[in-house]
Amino acid sequence: MNEKLIIANCSGFFGDRFSAAQEMVQGGPIHFLTGDYLAELTMAILLRKQFKDPNAGYVTTFLKQMEVVMGECLDRRIKVVANAGGLNPGSLAQELEKLAETLGLHPKIAYIEGDNLMQRLQDLQDKGEPFTHMDKGIPLKDAKAQTISANAYLGCWGIVEALNHDADIVVGGRIADAALVMGPAAWKFKWKKSDWDALAGAAVAGHVIECSAQATGGNYAFIDEVPSFKNVGFPIAELEKDGSSIITKHPNTGGLVSVGTVTAQLLYEVREPRYLTPDVAARFDTIDIFQEDTHRVRIQGVKGEPPTQTTKVCINNLGGYRNSMTIILTGLDIDKKAQIVTEALFDSLGGKKLFSVVDVQLIRSEKENPSTNEEAFAHLRLSVMDPDPKKVALFSSKLVELALANIPGFTATAPPTKGVPAIMHWPALVSNKHIQQHVFVDDQEIVVKALTQGESLDDASLQPRPMPPVPQGETVSVPFGALFATRSGDKGGNANLGVWAKTPDAYAFLREFLSVERLKILLKDLVGFEIERYELPNLLALNFYIKGLLGDGVAASLRSDPQAKTLGEYLRARIIDAPRVIL
Repeated sequence: MNEKLIIANCSGFFGDRFSAAQEMVQGGPIHFLTGDYLAELTMAILLRKQFKDPNAGYVTTFLKQMEVVMGECLDRRIKVVANAGGLNPGSLAQELEKLAETLGLHPKIAYIEGDNLMQRLQDLQDKGEPFTHMDKGIPLKDAKAQTISANAYLGCWGIVEALNHDADIVVGGRIADAALVMGPAAWKFKWKKSDWDALAGAAVAGHVIECSAQATGGNYAFIDEVPSFKNVGFPIAELEKDGSSIITKHPNTGGLVSVGTVTAQLLYEVREPRYLTPDVAARFDTIDIFQEDTHRVRIQGVKGEPPTQTTKVCINNLGGYRNSMTIILTGLDIDKKAQIVTEALFDSLGGKKLFSVVDVQLIRSEKENPSTNEEAFAHLRLSVMDPDPKKVALFSSKLVELALANIPGFTATAPPTKGVPAIMHWPALVSNKHIQQHVFVDDQEIVVKALTQGESLDDASLQPRPMPPVPQGETVSVPFGALFATRSGDKGGNANLGVWAKTPDAYAFLREFLSVERLKILLKDLVGFEIERYELPNLLALNFYIKGLLGDGVAASLRSDPQAKTLGEYLRARIIDAPRVIL
């Protein structure tokens, strides 16, 4: 390998394009194949699998992908790093060994543990770790729910140790998304743990490529800019020794790599400009990004700080069971029909008080004088949550019983179900002194301790970005999305909404126009929620962090869009008055 390290991504979640691993291996030269499989929802899915089989809990599709590419990776000296071990990295490593034997191959396989804190929770609480909910301020002991998993986010140095022992495949559990890129880069360039700027640059590159095609045109707001959505290429980061990178994709693939697509991914699932990882705090407000060539975007100048004294812990609590059904309301008297269905349902159940949570949403999408049947539709979404699974199952049965005894046109969008477990996300912090990575390679166990805190960057030392004056003059009414792009997503029970402009003039207007107050006027659904607003002038962007919008996380949320994926496009559909000069 030369001084450029080429790292490809083949997965952004459990269920991503299966063929991507083979496409990335065969599509052009790469040194590392990485995959991020562990969204917060994924941890809940793997937990259900492990309930049924203690030896399960890892990502089975990764194993099948390795069956396809393992031999070719060994032939081409491509190393593989993934967090597909989920809740059971050891079992995944064993299955990989069996697979290799079946294929007649001899890779060196390493796995990393140390993230699973379930057996240590009580002891750590006794030692003064309260695992306080980061948003609600409630200690775990007062959660009034059964904790079923607890995994600390691990950094990159366990990966480095495995690679130092010549591992060909490295799998782990809750390894932080960006660490999958940081580890190979730190190993290749022999970075020290205090090379903050280089590590921060790799963390930014890791964040960009960890969500697969979202950096290469997928989910991109300005859809007309993407040449083709057929066979969208997965992202590649070409890392350099100082932590700078080029984001690109294989030739002859669909999609787009532009400043816009990379900016959109930079704004995905983030909070403040200080992006925290277990190894470094990367300052997103120092990123310098520009188009170097077609489908090649350069990221450079990223400043880094030492990590905090704590690392995040993804805790899942069993909060009971939930069930939802949607009834189509058609034509006239929509409000009255919704009231009749709701009252009849809960009267037959014994009242709303029977459930711990009841949520009723009337979604008005019908048109006056409809020209098609579907244009006459509105939707009534009814949801309940309760510790008793029998009551939750009864909810949908009773709703179906109304089919011939209620409103005219009574129709459900799906058949009844018994409901599913409501797995509640509980984000917390734990002191780094309690976290150790255990790297298993060469029939030995190597312990890697977490880092300690150092000095942070003085914000006053950051050079302010010059901004043009706010554009004035004649205004016109246009959709917000005609001017600005967005990217939104979930952060546990919270949501983030990133917004960016294409020119400094447009950003000057955006910065003044889109306050928290204005956002709540445009999106009335957000009234009542606490919202944080952050400015990223280097990216011509704003980021909004909406607390509590998703309840207790995607696996327990009662919203129609429990991952807040649609929030940005909702904003882009709103009509605003903007200066004609920036159109």
